[in-house]
Amino acid sequence: METPIVDLKNININHDDKNILSDISLSIKKGEFIYLIGKTGSGKSSLLKILYGNLKILDGEANVVGINVIKIKEKEIPFLRRKLGIVFQDFKLLSDRSIKKNLEFVLRATDWKDKKKIEDRIQTVLEKVKLQNTENKFPHELSGGEQQRIAIARALLNKPELILADEPTGNLDPATSAEIMEVLKKINKSGTTILIATHDYDIISKFPAKTIRIENNKFFELSEKK
Repeated sequence: METPIVDLKNININHDDKNILSDISLSIKKGEFIYLIGKTGSGKSSLLKILYGNLKILDGEANVVGINVIKIKEKEIPFLRRKLGIVFQDFKLLSDRSIKKNLEFVLRATDWKDKKKIEDRIQTVLEKVKLQNTENKFPHELSGGEQQRIAIARALLNKPELILADEPTGNLDPATSAEIMEVLKKINKSGTTILIATHDYDIISKFPAKTIRIENNKFFELSEKK
């Protein structure tokens, strides 16, 4: 039986001495596409933070992309993040450099040294998000939707096993949101597992998939609407 890409058992999540999620378990299989929904403050972002090592778990069992994130040491967190792609609502692009330099910065920070391989990887991810001709532009020269597609390209640089997207359509209009979802669905079809925290119910109805709701510190799996 294949090992889940995310396997959480009986964990509690606390933030600023406040209990956010209690005794929760979650299993995500390789290749799944899952939405995580819930009211603001319900714990969606906190859950993503524990998956990429930004919030400590004190009890239970937690394995993400084959790494025990309860026992993980500070110096091992970059290795975990190399196996993940993270997409935020506010893009988090570096405004003082071109798109190419934004992407190159990530590759060099994750030990890519060969100039030709760096160049090729940047071209590959830009093609995946259909923005091949933007490498010399600066973030402010792109629309919000284009900036989010660059953020997705950046998340793909190290060929992640799992993409975590925190409100990826939160700052976008409905048509642009649909474009972003098309990109994410296509990436998922190529085998990458995707977990999206969202409160955008329009995209869930347009792009149905397994949905988990957080309510009263617990998880509830909703039936997928086709």
